[in-house]
Amino acid sequence: MTEHAELKAAPRRVLFDGATVFGFLAAVALVTAAILLGDTPSAFINLPSLLIVVGGTFAITATCFNLTDVGRTFAVLGSTVFYRVRDPAQAATTMLDVAEFCRRKGVLPLQGELVDRFSREPFLHKALTMVIDGMTEQDVSGILAQDRAATAARAQRAVSVLRRAADISPAMGLIGTLVGLVQMLTNLDNPSVIGPAMAVALLTTFYGVVLAHMVFNPLASKIERNIVDDQLIYHIYTVGVLSIARKDNPRRLEMLLNSALPPESKVRYFA
Repeated sequence: MTEHAELKAAPRRVLFDGATVFGFLAAVALVTAAILLGDTPSAFINLPSLLIVVGGTFAITATCFNLTDVGRTFAVLGSTVFYRVRDPAQAATTMLDVAEFCRRKGVLPLQGELVDRFSREPFLHKALTMVIDGMTEQDVSGILAQDRAATAARAQRAVSVLRRAADISPAMGLIGTLVGLVQMLTNLDNPSVIGPAMAVALLTTFYGVVLAHMVFNPLASKIERNIVDDQLIYHIYTVGVLSIARKDNPRRLEMLLNSALPPESKVRYFA
């Protein structure tokens, strides 16, 4: 058996996700460069088109959900740039450390370690507290399953808002196109109006497509990825805590954890 130190804090770091920012800025830079290479880059700026697409998308999205959902979506967007790094292998090692600690000293002494070691991981802190309090394995499993589902549902609501906005923004662009065409057709005898009306017709479609495929859909995909990563960590914590509640041998827990971990993250805790 490999010798391990006393309990360590559950690993958790907040890092800057450069992929989100770099990908967005690179896409904007490429589109901007293509525009600047043209003769009239100022033609791509049109306030009525922006009002129709941006304002209309926000208004209709809020109608589909509510202002609270939209506001929470903006809050969740922070996780696409600054995210919590919780490596599955490190999480598994943490659970094995806890299991070894409980095997040697029992469950009750773990209470003195909760605040210092696991306060930054509310899910794990709550799970271990329930085990220390003597709750049954079935009760602990049910409560943790509800917590995992509720956490995923909150993040998934933000994904739904962004996906809906991605559907609405091109539609608002189409509405703006129709508005511009109507203005153009009703003023065919006035050449000075045809140009601005055509600009509204084309630019609203452009703005709508850019918002959908350069902003809303990519952000929704990143949040979905984060949900999957978080759910894996919560699953590892759940497996570990339930094993401790059953007083399993830590070697059996290692096998259970490795069955849940991806191949590149499998742990070898015991020699």
